[in-house]
Amino acid sequence: MATAARKTIPIAVADDGLVPLYAAQQKIYPRSVQGLFARWRWAMVVLTQLFFYGMPWVQWGQRQAMLFDLEARRFYIFNLVLYPQDFIYLTGLLVVSALSLFLFTAVAGRLWCGFACPQTVYSEIFMWIERHIEGDRTARMRLDGGGFSAEKLLKKAAKHTVWIALALFTGFSFVAYFTPARELLHDLLHSEISAWNLFWVLFYGFATYGNAGFMREQVCKYMCPYARFQSAMFDKDTLIVSYDAGRGEPRGARSRKADPAALNLGACVDCTLCVQVCPTGIDIRQGLQYECIGCAACVDVCDGVMDKMGYARGLVRFATQNGIANHWSPAQMLRRVFRPRVLVYTLVLWALIIGLLVSLALRTPLKVDVVRDRAALSRIVAGGQLENIYRLQLMNATESPQRYRIAAHGLDGLAMASDEWVEVDAVQSRWVVVRLHIPYGSAPPGPHPMAFDIQSADGVTRVTEKSTFIVPR
Repeated sequence: MATAARKTIPIAVADDGLVPLYAAQQKIYPRSVQGLFARWRWAMVVLTQLFFYGMPWVQWGQRQAMLFDLEARRFYIFNLVLYPQDFIYLTGLLVVSALSLFLFTAVAGRLWCGFACPQTVYSEIFMWIERHIEGDRTARMRLDGGGFSAEKLLKKAAKHTVWIALALFTGFSFVAYFTPARELLHDLLHSEISAWNLFWVLFYGFATYGNAGFMREQVCKYMCPYARFQSAMFDKDTLIVSYDAGRGEPRGARSRKADPAALNLGACVDCTLCVQVCPTGIDIRQGLQYECIGCAACVDVCDGVMDKMGYARGLVRFATQNGIANHWSPAQMLRRVFRPRVLVYTLVLWALIIGLLVSLALRTPLKVDVVRDRAALSRIVAGGQLENIYRLQLMNATESPQRYRIAAHGLDGLAMASDEWVEVDAVQSRWVVVRLHIPYGSAPPGPHPMAFDIQSADGVTRVTEKSTFIVPR
């Protein structure tokens, strides 16, 4: 990723001749902006938060539609009930998410960061609250720069009260994915909430309050690793927020009626609004920088300035480095965006998604684990029978009680010496002791492969698990 050289910043030298290694952090006051990308950004805020805050209250039958019950080791996602043994699906989801991030980054840079990342979403919400209580950029700067006053105290107190309330509700909603929301609310209102649940509500609320209210751009610039390795996924055909220096330079102020050609000026009026709306405080005119999160706020505000000046839009726009350098049209840039690298990412991603969905659709709602009884591997019982004892864990992943028939095969004369039928409650697991017999002397000494067949009473579900039958020497 090519990064344009920044302007030289004078180094402050203390009276004693020492040069400080760290510059003081300058607070950023982003200006509000209206436009196409701002509307898209708020649409993503609404969609993601409706899902996050609303899903814990959605019921599916007699339970919460999405619940990750760590204590019971069951994960409910609508009609799916997953056990820890289904960890492979979580692995597949993580691989799909990572590959999606690679694909989106190769196509259009940090779209995730600018429009859907939780840090961006909550920062946007907290800044919206801040603007409505303290005012826009100039009013906030004046308020912070002024001395103590009753107005300042009232506005700051109101802002932080709303921030804390929203942060605590966010923490509550997060915990509600692991403890049923209605149960959690009841315990909270009656002061019966467990210490762990209270800890995580406060911890997640504190993290939201700190990250979205105070740290904001510092999380994106210094804490998030994505900003550091994104350059490995960029190339000169990646769509990024770009400033068209060939059209904009030399920049300079002028009246609306002035002819920029006569003044030997480019389209940029040097209003610095692109800097004022940037949530990370960078100047996009200095080229692509790792701090840019691709939110396109500078695109919206610059288009507004171009409209007022009567110039064509697109001085700052989503474009590729090759497109800017070669003066390509949007259609030419889009053709280069869908290059072999992107197509390979897309094909692999869809193959993984389809494979994951097919695997979930064909998943058997019964899990069986076979464990040999190590206390008595093999013994002779009454009637001249040789007995092996097994322990079977049956996990019913359906939401209705099930009755299963256990059978065994693989050896001549192999017979069940325990109950064949077992009942397992809905979304429960049960350990069952199974005794198998063969006539003594019917098989040579040593381990012999055999298998258990477990079938539901309705014949829909059937699982086969291999094991061994031990014949002593």
